[in-house]
Amino acid sequence: MSLRLALVFVLLAGPAFAHAGEPHAPIGWSLEPWIVAPLAAALAAFALGWTRLARRSARGGAGLRRRAWLFALGWLILAGAVVSPLHAAGQRSFTAHMLEHELMMLAAAPLLVASRPLAVVLWAFPAAARRSLGAVSRSNLVQRPWRVLTDPVVAALAQAAALWLWHAPVLFDRALAHEGWHATQHLSFLTTGLLFWTAMLQGAERRRGFGPAVLGLFVTSIISGALGALMAFSESPWYAPYAALGVTPFGLTPAEDQQLAGLLMWVPGGLVHAGAALALIGLSLSTRETAHAARR
Repeated sequence: MSLRLALVFVLLAGPAFAHAGEPHAPIGWSLEPWIVAPLAAALAAFALGWTRLARRSARGGAGLRRRAWLFALGWLILAGAVVSPLHAAGQRSFTAHMLEHELMMLAAAPLLVASRPLAVVLWAFPAAARRSLGAVSRSNLVQRPWRVLTDPVVAALAQAAALWLWHAPVLFDRALAHEGWHATQHLSFLTTGLLFWTAMLQGAERRRGFGPAVLGLFVTSIISGALGALMAFSESPWYAPYAALGVTPFGLTPAEDQQLAGLLMWVPGGLVHAGAALALIGLSLSTRETAHAARR
């Protein structure tokens, strides 16, 4: 079965999936409060802050609208990954689980970072709280660890560590078996993804140029691609809960399901990171040409 056809089945055949340990239970939406409440709070805070900023801004309307669209798209992708039947399908198919992770880290995270939401969310608070939070955010107590965490090298290493550690069979099996560990796994991927894309998209121009970010993107494409390739070429399943299920709803054995998931991490994941690196190289060259022309 081709990769494209298999992914279509993953996305469209949600009702056919079943939870691990519940082979005949239909898959529905994941509306647990610990998932829905943070998503709703983030959306409400951004919407309120954006509305207040838009009312005060005589200029920059187009920029604010662009940030709103970026945030909305990133939020929708994130919500779709963790709330839609795809989330529950990940208990029955490693490919579905991998697709959920890729949507979080390669689509939702960069879109949310590109929207620069923190300054907007700050305006959701009353004026006094806004001033206090702004002062705290500018303090060395916050700025120093933030600069370290969003350094391109540190952020790339943190994301690579999260990927490799959580895909170790002992931790991945635990995440499949316990919802709390599953939530921790997803939070780890999302947090390191947000830090990674902050370092790549926002931190490059204000530190040592675009070089470290470009290097971080290429290295990350190699590291994540290597993990995906190991999965894709493995002839036996790594994870006991998936192996115990037999075949997936679209007819793949656990080994084939893992190989498909590995291809998903290897190829699209590598293309996203490599494409972002090439975009930064182009932006760097354009910036240099503009600066050179201005000096003439």
